[in-house]
Amino acid sequence: MERARRMVGDAERIVVLTGAGVSAESGVPTFRGAGGLWKSRRPEELATPGAFARDPQLVWEWYASRRAFVSDCAPNEAHFALARLALGHGGTTLVTQNVDGLHHRAAAAVAGEDGDPAQAYPLEVHGALHRDLCSRCGRRTPGVSVVDATSMESLPRCEECEGMLRPDVVWFGEALDPEVIGAAFEAARRADLCLVVGTSAVVYPAASVPEITLQAGGAIVEVNPESTPLTSLAALSLKGPAGELVPGIVPEA
Repeated sequence: MERARRMVGDAERIVVLTGAGVSAESGVPTFRGAGGLWKSRRPEELATPGAFARDPQLVWEWYASRRAFVSDCAPNEAHFALARLALGHGGTTLVTQNVDGLHHRAAAAVAGEDGDPAQAYPLEVHGALHRDLCSRCGRRTPGVSVVDATSMESLPRCEECEGMLRPDVVWFGEALDPEVIGAAFEAARRADLCLVVGTSAVVYPAASVPEITLQAGGAIVEVNPESTPLTSLAALSLKGPAGELVPGIVPEA
């Protein structure tokens, strides 16, 4: 722990990659762990463009319930620690595979009324559950708080073009936003340390972030309850829950 804390404190540029494990202690279920979100529904039923085209009511019903569930979850100590790191260390870039928005909420809480939380907002490579995307014009807006999925006519529509809104998440079969993943890769190339928290490191291209830092001469510090494909490449691999370990390796502001 002390060595990890020194590595974080000594790094000039840090890229942080977080996955579902960072939010597990907040009560957000992981996708691939025991009891994960895809255990009760197949991905092709809910999270593909084809599924939305076939049955937007079903897709919106599930995502609306998921949005409501996540809104009742709160950031945990790992989210707050990473927000403090990003706000206090100007060379830090957060990259997340999560769509739950908990990094945003932690940033707002840490920054307070007089601060600017934007520096601690992550690059959301898989999109965001708390935003909507117009399926016609591509306009992004804050997520509709209450979705009525009882009929096609009641589903949320874009205020600009009347196109049907959808959750602003990257579905299976869709490409990542090239600007977002490009910015993540550039941050990884420039970083001398990649802190990887709570990710299985098997979902590409996001899983390339620590590999790019390593190839550029930087080091990897991993925090995860279990071993991953990154463990053997990491300078340090700390086993345990993110909410317990991450605050201990982030220097105080």
